[in-house]
Amino acid sequence: MTTNDLSLIKVSDVKKSYGSTCILKKVSLEIKAGEVVAILGASGSGKSTFLRLLNRLEKHEEGSIIIDGVEVSDKSSSLAQLRREVGMVFQSFNLFPHMTVLENLCLAPIKVRGVSRSTAEKVAHELLKKVGMGDHSHKYPHALSGGQQQRVAIARALAMEPRVLLFDEPTSALDPEMVNEVLDVMKSLAATGITMLIVTHEMGFASQVADRVVFFDKGEIAEDLPPKSFFGESSNPRVKAFLGRVLQHQI
Repeated sequence: MTTNDLSLIKVSDVKKSYGSTCILKKVSLEIKAGEVVAILGASGSGKSTFLRLLNRLEKHEEGSIIIDGVEVSDKSSSLAQLRREVGMVFQSFNLFPHMTVLENLCLAPIKVRGVSRSTAEKVAHELLKKVGMGDHSHKYPHALSGGQQQRVAIARALAMEPRVLLFDEPTSALDPEMVNEVLDVMKSLAATGITMLIVTHEMGFASQVADRVVFFDKGEIAEDLPPKSFFGESSNPRVKAFLGRVLQHQI
């Protein structure tokens, strides 16, 4: 839940295009430290692109993005700080296949933060226990199920001690029986007070865990409401149409 009234993330009039196609149209959004924000919308609405802009995996051509007082840009000093403070969990896990689970977790803290190997390994073991993967540190990614790989990916992001965690549809590549094991880890993280932005199609999770639901439609934020209001009271026809499609599919 929200811990203070200071905006940790401030996005102002951000525009992003691919060629002649405008993906994000003057998007503005502020997120306070400790908030859990679910980002919903149809495929192609711009929600995943928005996350990638926050972590400078994509560049915006207009507007500004400020995270913890530092503007997101190509400046090397700000990029280094961004990589330390913003962690990202992808739908395809993105673990290094030639490294063990333990090595995957230790690499960035040692290389980016300058942490000693012994300290990095100690923290890694603690985080693996936290996500229910304590007995798998010696394994390689190919030996793990999709749900196990995603839990390792979450632990790897946490190993950098980020202030913000971005999740880009973290359960969409999983078999249905593995979804809950990942969502349970994310629920426990939400209770710790870390700032989380989650692109998801899991409506039950969004309604139970999020402080806010931000709905993207055709490159714009069409709605920004508490979950109860979004799921039960929104009069926006685009929201109603979206929920009708998604909830019917999930029943």
